[in-house]
Amino acid sequence: MEIILDILSWTLLSIGSFFSIVGAIGIIRFPDFFTRLHAAGLTDTLGAWSILIGLILQCDSFLTIIKILFILLFLFFTSPTGTHALARAGLASNLKPWKR
Repeated sequence: MEIILDILSWTLLSIGSFFSIVGAIGIIRFPDFFTRLHAAGLTDTLGAWSILIGLILQCDSFLTIIKILFILLFLFFTSPTGTHALARAGLASNLKPWKR
């Protein structure tokens, strides 16, 4: 049973790391503010959730699991809200979306 939890945990940690790296590359490569914000918002949330769930599977302490769940709850509300606020600020600053 412990081997299965280790494999599942490392798989989630790898997936989360992959999405975080892809998001960082997207921030560098995309042409304008809105596409960069899209890359950062989506991959940040998915990467962080995958990493934190992988860490929960590695934990032995119930108190540590509770703390990580609070972090997940905090990210659940703040990441989309922050992304939305940044997009609204970009629109209020008259930033135009990139067109070919």
